[in-house]
Amino acid sequence: MKRSRIVTLFFLMAISFVLPKKVDAQIIEVGATGGLSYYIGDINPGKQFSQNDLALGGLIRYYDNLRWAFRFQYSNMGLNVADKTGFYEPVKEPFKSKINDFSLIAEFNFFDYWTGSERNFITPYLLAGFSVFNYKTISQIDAAKILSNDGSFSIPFGVGVKYSLTQRIGLTLEWRMHKSFDDNIDSITDNYYATESNGEVKQKTMPLAYKCDWYSMLGLSIVYRFNLPKRDACNSGIKTRK
Repeated sequence: MKRSRIVTLFFLMAISFVLPKKVDAQIIEVGATGGLSYYIGDINPGKQFSQNDLALGGLIRYYDNLRWAFRFQYSNMGLNVADKTGFYEPVKEPFKSKINDFSLIAEFNFFDYWTGSERNFITPYLLAGFSVFNYKTISQIDAAKILSNDGSFSIPFGVGVKYSLTQRIGLTLEWRMHKSFDDNIDSITDNYYATESNGEVKQKTMPLAYKCDWYSMLGLSIVYRFNLPKRDACNSGIKTRK
């Protein structure tokens, strides 16, 4: 009996954590994003934040309640990978790429939050969504330069923190990764790589995680809030920041 009560209590707490609280008006935020972008793939198989480049973008975010938000995000990300050893060691194949990414993203706030609140002014959050992107890559393999110009789609996901700076202005720090379904961003599409041990060269299958390229961004966004909710402070208990 005691165990069942604990399970029931835990379940109710989990439900109350996820269930959103409605706001009295729709909330729309418009903002700009800047930060650093980087690449994970055949040449750089796993080192995060390696050889960063500039990333810029803009967003429109919509709040229906204090826990869930949905946004459209445009990002222009640079990938600049100089000579670097990876799966293709000792062959070094640098490349430069520009990615135009268009994303639809859902955000889940761990705590109640809205820009302008005096009480609910900060929260960590999770994000996931769907993206389409195009890219233009110039790479050098041995002495030859290769131009790749194509597009595909990706799955973005990540974490971040939101902070209400003033009544209308908010800040967001976010780390967002994109698992693409394209393996040619770095102009390398092989599913095998060579290793050498005791003078013997062996061919191995590329790990599944690197058969398609990744691109990621660590960015800071500043947003401006429109349509402040018309809440009665006596009923809502939420005060507006000045």
